[in-house]
Amino acid sequence: MEVSMTKPLFDNPAMRRAVWPVLLGLVVIGAWEVCFRQFAVPVWLAPKPSDIAIVLCQQWPALLGSFWVTLKVTLLAFMLAVCIGTAVAFLFVQSRVIESCLMPWAILFQVTPVVAIAPLVIIWIHNTTLALVVCAMLVAVFPVLTNTTLGLRSVSPGLVNLFRINQATRWQELMRLRLPAALPHFFSGLRVASGLALIGAVVAEFVAGTGGTGAGLAWQILQAGFQLNLPLMFAALFLITCTGLGLFCLMSLLSHYFLRHWHESAQ
Repeated sequence: MEVSMTKPLFDNPAMRRAVWPVLLGLVVIGAWEVCFRQFAVPVWLAPKPSDIAIVLCQQWPALLGSFWVTLKVTLLAFMLAVCIGTAVAFLFVQSRVIESCLMPWAILFQVTPVVAIAPLVIIWIHNTTLALVVCAMLVAVFPVLTNTTLGLRSVSPGLVNLFRINQATRWQELMRLRLPAALPHFFSGLRVASGLALIGAVVAEFVAGTGGTGAGLAWQILQAGFQLNLPLMFAALFLITCTGLGLFCLMSLLSHYFLRHWHESAQ
């Protein structure tokens, strides 16, 4: 007689991590709907989940177009931040002098609010999309730069000496020793930078105030605020939240894929 050794579905740790947050979210949404119906909260003060769902269905074409605009700016800024941050981190590892000269400027850009930089960037760069991408990139580049630099320096001094005793070149030391050690820190920076790129894109859209066919989700929120259309505002916020969550999950999956076989953080 053959005995099934299959574990119950909820015994799977990955399944539990995915299901329990979803169940909690459904409970919160259900309580939100019931309480707002019970106390007859006016829609202009705070909408119910059903009101938001109705607006999502009714204005889906306009919201979808704005969603793609914001997503395009976010992805372009994120990719640009990854390229620039990684390249500068490699440069920092090669020379402490270069790091000492450039790191204060990177910190300066990070601590300066994007709402203060965005108007200048939009004035200097006439292409609106490019200006939004640059603003979002300035927000997202710092986590990639600092985490990658930290990872490239977080190698055992004994291994560094071993490479140098065997007369390894700087390129060999970088690619075969420092780069693998930096991957966990690099992917950690990607998870943070993906969310910051979205925040930078939305804030830059608020400052730019672009409308028409090139309008992003921030413009939908501004228009909804002017019209006191709170369901539309919450619908746009919902799409922004889903975008940020999707980017974070994608970066987590990439990290798990590359680290699962050898690094304890993904096991």
